[in-house]
Amino acid sequence: MPLVDRLAAIVGAAHVLTEAADLAPYLAEERGLYHGSALAVARPGSTAEVAAVVAACAEAGAAVVPQGGNTGLCGGGVPEAGAVVVSTERLNRIRAIDPVDFTITVEAGCVLAAIQDAAEAAGCLFPLSLGAEGSCRIGGNLSTNAGGVAVLRYGNARELVLGLEVVLPDGRVWNGLKALRKNNTGYDLKHLFVGAEGTLGIITAAVLKLFPRPCEVETALVALPDPASALGLLAAARRASGDAVTACELVPRIGLDLGLAHVAGLRDPFERPHPWYLLLELSSSRPGGLRTALESVLAEALESGAASDAVLAESGEQRKALWKIRESVPEAQKREGGSIKHDVSVATSRVPEFIARATAAVEAALPGVRVVAFGHLGDGNVHFNLTQPAGADKAGFLAEWERMNRIVHDIVAAMDGSVSAEHGIGRLKVAEMARYKQDVELDLMRRIKAALDPDGRMNPGKVLPP
Repeated sequence: MPLVDRLAAIVGAAHVLTEAADLAPYLAEERGLYHGSALAVARPGSTAEVAAVVAACAEAGAAVVPQGGNTGLCGGGVPEAGAVVVSTERLNRIRAIDPVDFTITVEAGCVLAAIQDAAEAAGCLFPLSLGAEGSCRIGGNLSTNAGGVAVLRYGNARELVLGLEVVLPDGRVWNGLKALRKNNTGYDLKHLFVGAEGTLGIITAAVLKLFPRPCEVETALVALPDPASALGLLAAARRASGDAVTACELVPRIGLDLGLAHVAGLRDPFERPHPWYLLLELSSSRPGGLRTALESVLAEALESGAASDAVLAESGEQRKALWKIRESVPEAQKREGGSIKHDVSVATSRVPEFIARATAAVEAALPGVRVVAFGHLGDGNVHFNLTQPAGADKAGFLAEWERMNRIVHDIVAAMDGSVSAEHGIGRLKVAEMARYKQDVELDLMRRIKAALDPDGRMNPGKVLPP
């Protein structure tokens, strides 16, 4: 029996897509850098169906490409010719929520925002939060070890997982859905699959950590002379608040200017422009004290000259307006023209040094380039994006992508940083893996891949260099 017919027998003919128009949304990634092709898209509705689909593909020798919300930025979910895309969109059930254990058990196709809403309804918080949360799915978040704006307080996706259920490349199911916070019985297998981008198996469900829901949130946008001043402000806020800083986001003046030019409803809350801004947010499940602590920290920074001005949100709407400044930067860059991206990290204390070194290097290499360095200062993750020179040809600028990547990533490597902080490797950074990973690391990764997926069928061409 042909493979497509076998898949239809497993999941139902309505859930096996083969027509070009039906396949199209599954074949291109968010930024349009990669376009693929596939034999079919299968949309299983249960773990058992995922296992049967994967087993059928194994027998037929077909490659399998797992896909969640298809919001990735590195081409990790783009299939190759002859592959079967296994979409998790129908695996969208919340299996259990336990506000005593502070856990939630969800299937891989649950949209991130739906998990946040379910946690909130139970009086809890699921803290993973990122721009695509209304469409990205938790299986993809785990497969790429997503970060987002709350890593400083709660950690990456990896640190929010207690247990996993995974379909292995031969169709077997590993049920590791344990809600244990202490379990030292051998290797912690879940960490093989978190961040593996579907190259070792398909995550079908997860037990996730919940936290008490905050009842007090204080948000401020602080005007700064330079990024170094932000480090002192962050440290002071952590100490004064009992380490209640949830988010710490750095925005350059050019980021705000681009937002004002291209994003409706955005406004500058200050009377005059400043070189840098820091969005600082504190939260606590215990009411009282955060406002006083934040005001004290800001007063000291203003008095010492570490900060030039500050605005504190007085309402939920004002908080949203301040966050919009940070969240508008990627959208504004896209509307301004070509943008070359770098998702990198260094030690938090070295972020100002990195920004200065990398800015000088790219400006020397490409006169007129506009550096937009922004992002998660608190965890050392900088989105070091380059906007095309004013009036430049977009295609000509984007042709510099590889050269600019090499300049920036060489600096990151020299500073013991990472060339992929939170968006994964996918296809986009396979060459960087070969260039910057230690040989022993690559050898260990290849051995793990060969042990679990000896035929190399799970998401081939991603993460590991040939």
